[in-house]
Amino acid sequence: MSFAARSLRPFASRVLSQKLPLSSVCRAAPASFPRGSVRSFSQSPLSQLKKYTESHEWIELAEDGKTAKIGITKYAANSLGDVVFVELPEVDLEVSAGEPVGAVESVKSASDVLSPVSGVVTKGNTELDDNAKFINQSPEGDAWIAEIKVNDAAELDGLLDEAAYKATIDEE
Repeated sequence: MSFAARSLRPFASRVLSQKLPLSSVCRAAPASFPRGSVRSFSQSPLSQLKKYTESHEWIELAEDGKTAKIGITKYAANSLGDVVFVELPEVDLEVSAGEPVGAVESVKSASDVLSPVSGVVTKGNTELDDNAKFINQSPEGDAWIAEIKVNDAAELDGLLDEAAYKATIDEE
């Protein structure tokens, strides 16, 4: 680093950290936004309610913060191939995180669906009883496997967000 750059760095840091009057920073509001409006690029809190496991399950917490739907990811559905049978959990089944909450069988193999969090099963997706292939069409949407009443929503904090999950499947 040159002598000039080293000597200017503390000065530049001080100038940039000073609070300038708003009128000197923005003289005119952008034409596309009304004056005084704020456009936020932050994510909605609702987008933070879907989490993933390394074993390719997803969980989506409902807005009430107490119930959640569990299913398998698109990656898992593609890996399994054509699904021929889905074993749904019994209502009122108590599960701990990592315990099976159902199973998916395909022409290639069978796989347990593990619960990402602990809770009590409130219902299974009966649409999958008659149409197991639906899981290949909408694995992260309407083809969820179980709905549970979550014991502790804080358990979701230990799961992967979408970006972290995608990074793990890119490594495989």
